[in-house]
Amino acid sequence: MSSFNLDVYMPVLILIAFAVVMVVGVLVAGILIRPQNPEELKLSPYECGEEPVGPAWSNFNIRFYVTALVFIIFDVEGALMFPVAAVFQKFNKIGQGGVLFGTLFLFVAILVVGIVYCWKKGDLDWVRSYQVANDDTSKKEVN
Repeated sequence: MSSFNLDVYMPVLILIAFAVVMVVGVLVAGILIRPQNPEELKLSPYECGEEPVGPAWSNFNIRFYVTALVFIIFDVEGALMFPVAAVFQKFNKIGQGGVLFGTLFLFVAILVVGIVYCWKKGDLDWVRSYQVANDDTSKKEVN
């Protein structure tokens, strides 16, 4: 017969309950304490003291997002190689250095394939040039 003791989970449940009570308590205290006198000036959108001009939704160049995502992907992947470099000597001493080196080589190869793919696709070009296909059907002579 197995005795499963739930007493070990009691501190966790107490902390979760305490966290919920604190969050609800702070929200209720904020509602009760803060002044509630909205007026037109307080309800207007504010940014740097300037009056808003135009709609809030506007077209945004997607290249900013693509560049940021490519940077984050390769930056994080590059940072993941530091722990491997830190333990490489220990693995080499126990005879597993080749396996670790092969794994790291595969990791870097995948990164290189990814950067070449982004480069070929044109995601690394800040200013893209759109060229019209030059074929014989588009060059019709007018008689």
